[in-house]
Parts: sequence; C-alpha cells; structure tokens
Amino acid sequence: MFGYKIVYRRRVRRRRPASAASSRKFQLYKEEARALVHALIARLNAHYDYAVRRVFIKNSRSRWGSCSEHGNLNFNYRLLFLPPRLAEYVVTHELCHLKEMNHSPAFWALVEETIPDYKKARKALRRIRIR
Repeated sequence: MFGYKIVYRRRVRRRRPASAASSRKFQLYKEEARALVHALIARLNAHYDYAVRRVFIKNSRSRWGSCSEHGNLNFNYRLLFLPPRLAEYVVTHELCHLKEMNHSPAFWALVEETIPDYKKARKALRRIRIR
C-alpha cells in the first residue's frame, strides 16, 4: 500500500545441545541397552509375532520409547536403569503400536495380554523423570 513490507517473524525454539557428560553416558551404555531391548523384543514378540523393522537406541530427553509408521522402534538408553518390570512395559507398549498406532481400547487390550497390571506400571513410569 505505502511500499512497506510487513515481516512476521516466527519464534524458533532452539534445542539445547546434550551435555558432554550425558553424551559420554549414552556412548557408554548404548550397546548394553540395545542388548536388553533386543532380548525383551525377542521374548515378547514370541507372543505377538509382529514384524519389527529396525530398533534404535537414542538419547532422548522426553520419551522412553516411540514407534514409527514404518515399523521402526526407538528406545531411550535410560531404559537400562529402570526396574525390569517397567522396561518390559515400555517395550511391550511400543511393540503393540506396531499393530495399533493409537491408544484405543484395542491397543490397551493388546498390552494387557502380556502386562496385566499395565496401569500400575504406567503410573510408576510417569513418576520417574528422564534426565
């Protein structure tokens, strides 16, 4: 109108880089966590028999695990430090996402097949902060 150009700036949230100590811990425990996760997947998938494509161990700050639509499973290396019952719950939870990609009643019925007390495990896991 008057030759002025209005520029809208989008706020960009910058990610903090991982601390050196966190990166060292990740490198130190990554393979041990991978062995634990693969053992749990092998045991639990004997029941479910889902096609797992790839398994990644990551140094995430906010998630214990995730599942991609391509059938890849991602897990936090700190799973290694959880009580075995909670680590088993996380792996089961992500494994069941291969069949149901949501948190519907059908999904929770799948989880309940191998973790009957999944509600207690879920509640206990929420009390633990990832650091």
